[in-house]
Amino acid sequence: MPAPVLDPATFQRRLLDWFDRYGRHDLPWQHGRTPYRVWVSEIMLQQTQVATVIPYFERFMARFPDVGCLAAADQDEVLHLWTGLGYYARGRNLHKAARVVVEDHGGEFPLHSLDEMSALPGIGRSTAGAIIAQSRGRRAVILDGNVKRSLTRLHAVAGWPGRPAVERRLWALADHYTPDQRLADYTQAMMDLGATLCRRGTPECDRCPFNDVCVAHARGEERRFPESKPRKVLPTRTTRMLLLRDARGRVLLEKRPPSGLWGGLWGLPQFDDAPSLEAWLDTHAPGSRLDAPGAAFTHVFSHFRLEITPQPARVERLDSIGETRRWYDPDHPDAVGLAAPVKALLAGLATFTLTTPPGP
Repeated sequence: MPAPVLDPATFQRRLLDWFDRYGRHDLPWQHGRTPYRVWVSEIMLQQTQVATVIPYFERFMARFPDVGCLAAADQDEVLHLWTGLGYYARGRNLHKAARVVVEDHGGEFPLHSLDEMSALPGIGRSTAGAIIAQSRGRRAVILDGNVKRSLTRLHAVAGWPGRPAVERRLWALADHYTPDQRLADYTQAMMDLGATLCRRGTPECDRCPFNDVCVAHARGEERRFPESKPRKVLPTRTTRMLLLRDARGRVLLEKRPPSGLWGGLWGLPQFDDAPSLEAWLDTHAPGSRLDAPGAAFTHVFSHFRLEITPQPARVERLDSIGETRRWYDPDHPDAVGLAAPVKALLAGLATFTLTTPPGP
């Protein structure tokens, strides 16, 4: 059964009629819709649901109301407000892009050029299109995950959307349907269609404005599309995280390298095994006392699984901790970015009881 190509005007009319009745019109970034606010929301919404993003967005805007404020901030504070959203490279790139906008573009986003927008750190072709369309109402094509899913089902596009040939086909379809008017509403409508009806696991086809022309629905194969990325068995890595506390109950943190796993965040010292952890303590924290390790738990990344074993310990004092370490007081926490497992371990410190109670 060949995939029909709808007349663009018919597609747009159906979609916008549906959006006017059922779309999302009260999202915080839709009011005072500036390029900056749209940009921050688009980055936060990458791989994260709207309900999760809204409180983060509102806190972020309260602290960094414009691109200049964000560019002038320390990365630690930016990542602190990002803590819990995950995919921390987004937060680092957001901060980098703000500085590029201020330093290279005079504080104004280069909305005149899709290429220049796409060149900003963390902004790809689809995100650049969304910012231009949503904030300026200019024609720009988007193809985020929600749009890919809807178009793939509508046309029963075979193959994993991450393959170049499949992605080119989807960009062509997205361009075919994108109108010249009501661009802000149209782009929001396309995202809403995928997020609220054409969902990943349980699409609500009976409510979809395209259920009479959707090829996947006609075949009863909605869950087949889009096709999944070929699966690989995730390798498992192991690490020990040192929960080293001083006599005041503070915990030693280390700054992660600027790139890579949890780049730029503050974390617990990590070691491949118990002997290397103990050797580090002998060198850097002589006289420290170890307790029994905590229960191991697993944190899953996109490309591997990390099995974490927390190792509590106590030291009376450290004369020098270096520039990349700091003492963190859980009762009066600093505004720093923390990786999710580290934040959870710090929140659960009461479960790690040292054999010898801390000193005064």
